[in-house]
Amino acid sequence: MSSSITSRLPVVTAERFVGKTAIVTGGSRGIGLAVAERLVAEGANVVITGRRPESLDAALASIDHGGRLHGVAGHAADADHQAQTVAVAMTRFGAVDLLVNNAAVNPVYGDLVGLDAAAAQKTFDVNCMTVLSWTQQAYRAHMGEYGGAIVNVSAVAAFRAARGIAFYGATKALINSLTASLAVELGPTVRVNAVAPAVVKTDFARLLYEGQEERIAAAYPLQRLGTSADVAGPVSYLLSEDASWITGQTLVVDGGLTLEAAGQ
Repeated sequence: MSSSITSRLPVVTAERFVGKTAIVTGGSRGIGLAVAERLVAEGANVVITGRRPESLDAALASIDHGGRLHGVAGHAADADHQAQTVAVAMTRFGAVDLLVNNAAVNPVYGDLVGLDAAAAQKTFDVNCMTVLSWTQQAYRAHMGEYGGAIVNVSAVAAFRAARGIAFYGATKALINSLTASLAVELGPTVRVNAVAPAVVKTDFARLLYEGQEERIAAAYPLQRLGTSADVAGPVSYLLSEDASWITGQTLVVDGGLTLEAAGQ
């Protein structure tokens, strides 16, 4: 096997999260599913959420989990769904030690001046308010007494002008701010960090690369777009004890894209 291939295989620490329970929102596909798969492989019990029961069923079937993965269908912004998911984690596994706030939407593509107010409100509710409300639920149920770690999924669009997805980028910038503030408020027992990916080859981001992948990837120093596994590894790290002295940070996971932009 060539070194170029082996360097891109994930490094899995099989017992890193044994005895820990995680909730991953938006976990039925894409980055969320890759994170869930990684956490299960590293010993965690995982509860994933998604809007469609059939998508959750497919996600559960795609992972060899030995009963350590469970799905709860519902809308990420719905308070009853949040409470139900936390209750399932507590009842089934006895804890909520880890939380990955991954659920997000971007219902429109276009300039800010033409942005529909209802679409903007939906984007804000799902992308921002859910980060806060899921954190509140997990903190009240378990983390407030026993501690834990949280990773929020941001985006490089939070750091730069992002024409076509500008409001989405603005919501991700708010996530970065929430991450820092929650880290201060919830420390020392709960750590809160974020990851900010560039374009990752998922269905969610398909509009940003489909039919032009080679051209888009040419702007990246690493000369390729990201995969869900490229993000799952850093999320696992930030949740783990290897990152026990890291909190309030947003880790950019972008194949060097933002460095290239800074050098122009």
